[in-house]
Amino acid sequence: MIHPSAIIGDQVVLGEGVVIEENVTIGDHVTIGHHVVIKKDTQIGSHVEIADLTVLGKNTSSNKKMARKPGKQLGPLLIGDHVRVGCNSVIYRGTTLESGVFVGDLSSIREHVTIGEDSIIGRNAIVETNTTIGRRVTIQTGCYITADMIIEDEVFIGPCCSTSNDMYMGMGNYEHQGPIIKKGAKIGNNATLLPGITIGENAIVGAGTVVVKDVLNHHTVVGNPSRIIKK
Repeated sequence: MIHPSAIIGDQVVLGEGVVIEENVTIGDHVTIGHHVVIKKDTQIGSHVEIADLTVLGKNTSSNKKMARKPGKQLGPLLIGDHVRVGCNSVIYRGTTLESGVFVGDLSSIREHVTIGEDSIIGRNAIVETNTTIGRRVTIQTGCYITADMIIEDEVFIGPCCSTSNDMYMGMGNYEHQGPIIKKGAKIGNNATLLPGITIGENAIVGAGTVVVKDVLNHHTVVGNPSRIIKK
């Protein structure tokens, strides 16, 4: 089903069962897989590939228990040129994927997220709301990127890293702030980053490390809790 208000460029290939809602814009040389749903107002650039069973431009929802209600007025999902999105992914309204971004299968990217050019969001990764990811960042399989997080350019985050933004786990007495990861830092497999900490430029966090305080530029930390092994 294609809404008559949708604008579709040249040499666009649509799979079976594709749904394109009102005011969607699709550039040239785009491939859309089977049973993809593109929600209203979504803007897709040229030379983009969207794999099967993905939902683009999903709106937010909530219930009365949620402390942080999602905004009612969200801009469209913006997808730049040469972006590739894997199967069974869900990407919300109000988010921007810049040129060359790769999103793996089964990924979830919430609203108010910006992902810089040529970055990678690995298979089954989750990126929560109000998060900024820089250019040429690698976030590998199964990572949980919390809300209110800043990841600068050229950061590497290994598989199954977990981050958090609420020091007191829902008590309502903490201003949410996820970790800040500075340019060029590297985070090992299964590391855990606590709320509000800063990982300095070109710092290294070893596999399995629980980071409870800031890591300075060019330092290496390991263990639980984290301790410095190299300056």
